[in-house]
Amino acid sequence: MRMFLLVRLCQTRTPFSSGRNQLLKSFLMDPQAARTTRESLDLAFHMSNILDTGLDRHTLSVLIALCDMGLNPEALAAVVKELRREPPSSSSMPTTSSSIP
Repeated sequence: MRMFLLVRLCQTRTPFSSGRNQLLKSFLMDPQAARTTRESLDLAFHMSNILDTGLDRHTLSVLIALCDMGLNPEALAAVVKELRREPPSSSSMPTTSSSIP
């Protein structure tokens, strides 16, 4: 439920920019836009912590960027929840040994 609330809050905010290229241009060309973007992410991260979503700042910024690109926020929340339910996979990958003549 907390994840859904955060997604809804992010969905109702004004997007950072009209697209990824515009966002990159604003970082390179307009310090005020970069500052506003950083402050918006800080606010979203603070709300995320209050709601105890367990999202780190980087993951939250990726999710917000995906929403800005038009992905469905509810679908993203469902994916995050599903990924959290999966047991961690073993770090050792099965390898096949092949002999080269």
